[in-house]
Amino acid sequence: MAASTPPRAGFSMPPVPRLQSPSHTRNSISSSFSLGPQSLVQSLMASGTHDSPALDPNRSLLHASPLQSSPRPQRRRQGLGSVSRHPLANDHQMRMEPDEEEEDYEWGRVDRMRLWRHDAITQHLYTTAAFWGDKVLSFTNDPNDAFWLAQSYFLANQYARAEQLLTRPFAYAQTDSPIVEPMLNGKGKGRADALAALEAPVDKPPGSPFIQLGTDAGDDNPQRLVDISISCRYLAAQCQVRQGKWPEALETLGEANPWRNTGKSGANIPNMDGGIKLDSSMCHLRGLLMLKMNRTDKAKECFLEALLLDVKNYEAFDVLVTGEMMSIDEEWEVIQSLSYAEHARDEAEFVKMMYTIRLKKYKHFDEMALARRRLVQEYSLIDNPDVLHGFADALYAQFRWADCFAITSRILALVNVHPASMPLHVACMHHMSYLQSKLFMLAHELVDKEPEAAMSWYAVGVWYLTRRKWADARKFFSKTSLMDPRFAPAWIAFAHSFALEGEHDHAITAYSTCARLFQGTHLPLMFVGMEHIRLSHFDAADDALNAAYKMCDSDPLLVNEMGVMAYNRGNYEKAVKLLERAMELASVVQSSRTQWVGTQVNLGSAYRKMGRLQDAKRMYQQVLEIDPRNGGALAYLGMVYHMSDELDQAILTYHEALSVDPTNQHVLDLLNVALESNIDSPPFARAAGAEMWNAIVKERHDARGRVYGVTPAEAALLQAEISRVGPNAGLPMTGDDSAMDLSVDSTR
Repeated sequence: MAASTPPRAGFSMPPVPRLQSPSHTRNSISSSFSLGPQSLVQSLMASGTHDSPALDPNRSLLHASPLQSSPRPQRRRQGLGSVSRHPLANDHQMRMEPDEEEEDYEWGRVDRMRLWRHDAITQHLYTTAAFWGDKVLSFTNDPNDAFWLAQSYFLANQYARAEQLLTRPFAYAQTDSPIVEPMLNGKGKGRADALAALEAPVDKPPGSPFIQLGTDAGDDNPQRLVDISISCRYLAAQCQVRQGKWPEALETLGEANPWRNTGKSGANIPNMDGGIKLDSSMCHLRGLLMLKMNRTDKAKECFLEALLLDVKNYEAFDVLVTGEMMSIDEEWEVIQSLSYAEHARDEAEFVKMMYTIRLKKYKHFDEMALARRRLVQEYSLIDNPDVLHGFADALYAQFRWADCFAITSRILALVNVHPASMPLHVACMHHMSYLQSKLFMLAHELVDKEPEAAMSWYAVGVWYLTRRKWADARKFFSKTSLMDPRFAPAWIAFAHSFALEGEHDHAITAYSTCARLFQGTHLPLMFVGMEHIRLSHFDAADDALNAAYKMCDSDPLLVNEMGVMAYNRGNYEKAVKLLERAMELASVVQSSRTQWVGTQVNLGSAYRKMGRLQDAKRMYQQVLEIDPRNGGALAYLGMVYHMSDELDQAILTYHEALSVDPTNQHVLDLLNVALESNIDSPPFARAAGAEMWNAIVKERHDARGRVYGVTPAEAALLQAEISRVGPNAGLPMTGDDSAMDLSVDSTR
């Protein structure tokens, strides 16, 4: 029986991490205040006709740009010359009255400092942004300024400081809206009220009693920023995540979307300003927290909800797909059913195609190819790394290593480092032996440039795997997993190292762990079944392969393994059907023919066992057309010739098989039998009554191919046939690796 195709390294599957679960205490946050999101929902529902933008989940992270956070600019005094304006001032979005648009304005002290803060953020001077932002907040005590100061702290990695600012009591002027600044975008009385509310504190010195920070009971309406703005609550949760405060962050966000049943949020409600909906981002962050707490099923629900709320949330899509959280059918159903028109509007078709090319490559080949072609032709994305990655992933799934390597090389030439494509690039170098030296150089280059990246040490581990140094490879794969528990290639390659070394029990354990981590992919279960086949644990192999087949029924490698199991159990008819199905699937995915010679050899062996010698011969000859030095195909073809009484051709084919593998004892034994049969063999082995003999063989032969129970009457008929046609004819042989043992049963 031909060996199964070697397991395919699933290097493009990021796993779901198994991290230590912190304490699930509900008292981890000070009891002096609660960060539960229900107060925001209550404020939203109680607002009545006052739809506060700060409490609207269907908006982006900030409803006003940094320049929009400025109060009313001071009107330019008459008689002064033109004042030079900051270039970003042209982007100011305040809607002025027609008679005001032509007039010049003089920027005040606070406005200029806000521009400094914004420029410092865009130029990555986060400490500078925090310094000037702190001064702006001291002048204004504006909640918008407090939010941007917290953003500056966050970008400067001062997470505790940002969290404190967002969660401490904050006193602000009582207006119609908790944050009055968005009203500047309006017109009429609302805009006038907002300008009046913000104009007073601009020129007041720090410590003015109108608006100030404090905790005294006499302060004017003290509230926490996390209670008056979703943006602030989301930023506070991000700060807590960065500090490792997972229970606190989950309490800040809530364990479920608080707007789910309020009618204020949903998959069919678009973003009001065309950006990314904030409740979608909160669901994504909630899913990451669930992963860190090892609540995988709940995390999947959160990521799905984040994607349903806003299809533009690519990170939620990326975690679901690359994290293998959904099966192949579930992936396709979800991606095809999203509300693209509501969320992406004119770009709906574009977003759908970009997501389609990232799905698993076992089904819907035509749709994915069409999406890639349209992205290249209609959107001119011929050199876009993500589009190229979709093509490279499809080539890798088809075992076309060289073509995949060419595409990944192009991607890395464009962007130097592409996280999604780098594992494919390294895997292709592992599969192609002539690229081992380049793999060595690449691993050293990655370690020198990015020693803190998990990908660097993974490349080192793959190089040791290529050199068959299993222990060293596992050491670096383990290091990679410790550095990044969500780096899937390290988990899969770690299990492969045991399988390739022959440590099948350890390999089964490692693959089983991967199966628990990657609940949306069938590959780990398939690898478990393959290892059980090697150990002759047929029942366990059947269980694993059937479970994998329920998840994906279109992988030709999996169907091949199921055909091997049917062959091992002696169910040759089922084996033929499964192996023929595997060849059909292989032709659909357009894989290289060289990758499926093992399946063709298996199919030929199943034909031979069923007595379909001509089909078996045809299959073996097809294999030899692809690989003329395939020892298994040569040996089995020799057996077919032997069974068809073509002894001279059988002897020649056995010699060819021995030229490939001179130590194959089975072929040596078969060659000796053929030589003896061709020179001086017993009458029964050379009679020409082929039809009678085939009937006897088909009805009475044991597991080793030996014929039994030939009655004296049958022997007499055979002897008469010998006398009629002469002794030089011959009969077909049976058995795979031993001489036919013909015994006459005198008892019948």
